[in-house]
Amino acid sequence: MNALEHQLDYPYADTLPEPGLAFDVAPGVKWLRMPLPFALDHINLWLLRDEIDGQQGWTVVDCGITNDTIKARWEAVFENQLEGLPVLRVLVTHCHPDHIGLAHWICAGGDKARWDVRLWTTLGEYMQARVMAAGDGSNAGGDGAARHFARHGLTDEASLDKLRNRRGYYGSLVPTLPTQYRRLREADTVTIGGRDWRVITGYGHSPEHCALFCEETGVLISGDMVLPRISTNVSVFDMEPEGNPLGLYLESLGRYETLPENTLVLPSHGKPFRGVRTRIAQLRAHHDARLAEVMEACERVPQSAADIVPMMFKRELDIHQMTFAMGEALAHLNLLWLAGKVTRTTAADGVIRFAA
Repeated sequence: MNALEHQLDYPYADTLPEPGLAFDVAPGVKWLRMPLPFALDHINLWLLRDEIDGQQGWTVVDCGITNDTIKARWEAVFENQLEGLPVLRVLVTHCHPDHIGLAHWICAGGDKARWDVRLWTTLGEYMQARVMAAGDGSNAGGDGAARHFARHGLTDEASLDKLRNRRGYYGSLVPTLPTQYRRLREADTVTIGGRDWRVITGYGHSPEHCALFCEETGVLISGDMVLPRISTNVSVFDMEPEGNPLGLYLESLGRYETLPENTLVLPSHGKPFRGVRTRIAQLRAHHDARLAEVMEACERVPQSAADIVPMMFKRELDIHQMTFAMGEALAHLNLLWLAGKVTRTTAADGVIRFAA
């Protein structure tokens, strides 16, 4: 546990759900944990006891990527953890593969087609997922991503080739999506198991991220917007090269700062914790420090995003991590540029650089 984590309260300490088993964390809420084949090696998923139109069952929040291991663990959950009741709906916080990848399969009842239920999410997340699943501007790979990062200083040809070869990356994790969905919007109230959950949307990490807060039980399902150990990735990708996701993210954090400090935060990665305002203050301080470092570097000599990456990420990065590192470095540069604190020019070598 690092120094910042010591400022938070982890009510379940080091307890984690066993594979294929659900762990009670709040009234009517069970915690599942599924593996991921990345450096970030897990995702937390949630089962909420529910009733819709007189039918008893469960709401699933987030799904995991499409792969056989996760399907097998979900099948164990369906058989042994649902008290013989069906899933009644699938609610997805956002469009990233570890959250929406298996939505189509869970909505259709898994391998045994046990039920046929609706996907609930925001318009921004559903439409972005549809675009990326179609292979049009996936952000994570393909020719567009390679051109985008080359313009920002990634000149290693081997890395660029790896990016070009990832054009089907999103679709490999999200092979299809439900063709219909139910729209969620900011401040909507979703009644789940007789309790009201307020939708809190957030921006910067994804187009229209959906978190859920239950005032009655003091529980926030935070998705990726508020994480306890790592900072949420905010990246500028090729689809919106002049975007300001970091500005949007920092603005969005204000929607969580009004929640009680003792709110039980259920994050998508890491462990449940209390201390939401403390954690947001830590995240703000983290980005303030990063912005100061980036500004100082730009005052010394013009900087590309690739120049900033080793300053922000002091470890070896694989191509998956490099896409997010480049995107996040550019997010900090774009915030300073759009605020008028640095200028942006394209040099003779075709690389975009930022200077104070």
